[in-house]
Amino acid sequence: MHAGVIAVQGDVSEHADAIERAASAHGVDCTVTTIRTAGVVPNCDVLLLPGGESTTISRLLADEGIDAEIRDHVERGKPVLATCAGLIVVSCDAKDDRVRTLDLLDVSVDRNAFGRQKDSFEAPLDITGLDEPFPAVFIRAPAIDAVGDDVTVLAEWDDNPVAVRQGSVVATAFHPELTLDSRLHELAFFAGQPLVTTEHAQ
Repeated sequence: MHAGVIAVQGDVSEHADAIERAASAHGVDCTVTTIRTAGVVPNCDVLLLPGGESTTISRLLADEGIDAEIRDHVERGKPVLATCAGLIVVSCDAKDDRVRTLDLLDVSVDRNAFGRQKDSFEAPLDITGLDEPFPAVFIRAPAIDAVGDDVTVLAEWDDNPVAVRQGSVVATAFHPELTLDSRLHELAFFAGQPLVTTEHAQ
């Protein structure tokens, strides 16, 4: 499997480590490539879009021509995991004209809904598809305040959707890559496939 991590901002190495752990748990050989320019996305089987600053990320994706390649990737049914600011970028409505959304996920997003950096927190989150709570790390996290008919809510916190799926796109308001628990990456990319080992890191 060839995994691409959009590397214009955010926790790039952490996502690379997480997808490698997830692939290994399923007995899949995985090559990870960091992506900063156009021409790489078409060669990837799965994509990861980390957090950062959503206006900057969306501008850099557009300037480099990566945005169109991500849309094509999804149109081909290939998986994407977008986290935190990545959720904002893949949404249809960021409620901010400065964000050039990719319109891949029929949700509207309230940016920084959970507060500033000092308001960051970790919470055990019940996620559909996982048998035990996930240690979700929220850092200046957005919240989803409206979802379309084709969007499945996978998890909520404080009555707000914080993990969703639409087609091949999974998006979270939190940072699953900041723990050693790679089950969210497994859910995004290997759902329905048997694990080689059922143990996960704590």
